Amino acid sequence: FVDPLIAFQLNHGADSDALRAFHRIVHDRNGNDTAEFLFLPVNNASAIREGDHWSLLLVDRRNQERPVAYHYDSLRGHNDEPAARLAARLGADLQDASMAQQKNGYDCGVFAVDGTRALVRRLAGRRQADLRNLDNLVADRRALQNRLRG
Repeated sequence: FVDPLIAFQLNHGADSDALRAFHRIVHDRNGNDTAEFLFLPVNNASAIREGDHWSLLLVDRRNQERPVAYHYDSLRGHNDEPAARLAARLGADLQDASMAQQKNGYDCGVFAVDGTRALVRRLAGRRQADLRNLDNLVADRRALQNRLRG
């Protein structure tokens, strides 16, 4: 699970800074690459503009020679550019993925968190989990608040 600040640095930082941040994420203390999956929050912020939308990029690194990234956006198309840039910087082939769509202008973060939770459950359940489809995701702001309180 990648910190949003590190994800931003990976997306917008100098290549050397991004590479160092990436290695801190995927390598253990002994220098072994241990990350099969990366969950990266994507924001449409830039160096000169505050962001106002969150989505999720899942990078499947089980085949490290050909990593695949899936972008889940609850406002389809809104974060395509930053997600594509981030996938490219991580050397991943961006594949189509779908997600339920939010019905308001403020639940994107809830969708990103609940989408992460749903994908983790799928991956924990079986190795050949369907990673392309979160169309049936029910993002629940109140349930998320209750989980965070507990």
